[in-house]
Amino acid sequence: MRDMKYKFNYQTTAFDIWQLSMYGIYGSMVGVCNIIFTVAMLLLTAKFWGYVNSFMRMLLIIGICLFTVIQPAVVYMRGKRQVAAIPHDMEIGFDDNGIHVKTEKQSSDLKWNTIKGVSKKPSMIVIFSTDKHGFILTNRVLGKQKEAFHDYVFSKIQK
Repeated sequence: MRDMKYKFNYQTTAFDIWQLSMYGIYGSMVGVCNIIFTVAMLLLTAKFWGYVNSFMRMLLIIGICLFTVIQPAVVYMRGKRQVAAIPHDMEIGFDDNGIHVKTEKQSSDLKWNTIKGVSKKPSMIVIFSTDKHGFILTNRVLGKQKEAFHDYVFSKIQK
């Protein structure tokens, strides 16, 4: 991979996938519903705690934990499974012809016109190769190049 405009060792962790999922959930109507449900459960628990039996108390605690503990834990476990499927020696390069992905065993090229979009989050940039799949490049990987890299990718997919 020579003459790349940008080149990175691809290092996605389960935490990166978890964080992206949380951005997706809490940046949507689903997240608003999760927050409303959790606040309602907290209020119900505060109001009725002294009047209910231990089974109902357990249900109230589970209700509070549903979107604050259980859902994030399940999303993290899913992220761990996804990361296990990603080759550890992956290199990703970007130039005027597209995106070039290389591992020890294989390499592939994606033309810019096949890229579905780019999304900039506070801790990462995501480049979507399909509507549901893409490449996560974290601030840790991008370093000081984050803004310039985002602008470059954005300019390439707008053509």
